[in-house]
Amino acid sequence: MSRREIRAQQHQSQPPVTLPLVVVTVETGGTLTVTVDGAPFTPEAFAPAWRRSDFGRLMDRITDQRRTPVRVEVHESDGTSFTDIITPGPNRGARPKPEPANTETALDVPAAPQILEVTAEGFIPGEDIGVAIIVTHTDAAHTGRARALLEVAQFGASPTGEVVLIGRVSGNYEIVRYP
Repeated sequence: MSRREIRAQQHQSQPPVTLPLVVVTVETGGTLTVTVDGAPFTPEAFAPAWRRSDFGRLMDRITDQRRTPVRVEVHESDGTSFTDIITPGPNRGARPKPEPANTETALDVPAAPQILEVTAEGFIPGEDIGVAIIVTHTDAAHTGRARALLEVAQFGASPTGEVVLIGRVSGNYEIVRYP
């Protein structure tokens, strides 16, 4: 028997390669119905239905469970469909190996955060003061003055450069603007 005949015989005796089939049907409201090899693939108990925005996380979950590529058919509510092969991502559970300790270098000490003080008057002494962008709460002093300390990074979250101090009892509020 020649090599060509041996290869042909080996090729005939091997089953064809099959991939798990994931069928995703997008409903009109944007919810997804998902099956894997014909079996329903549903969210965990008490979790909301799969949505279009869950597609990436959903494919990660399916490929991670199987550790193999999957064939995906997506059927849109408008009648269009597409097919793709999605492979598992890198092993997210694997932790990087720690680097060997270098005793010759000094330990890195994190820099102290830069603090910004925001103050306003007119609050009831001792009342709870909301600080908006609400990242913390503070109390008014015995004089009715409220003071909040914010990290500059927290304050940077305000696109307007404004912080609001809100008295929960008095209803007083002061908008403090910083450049």
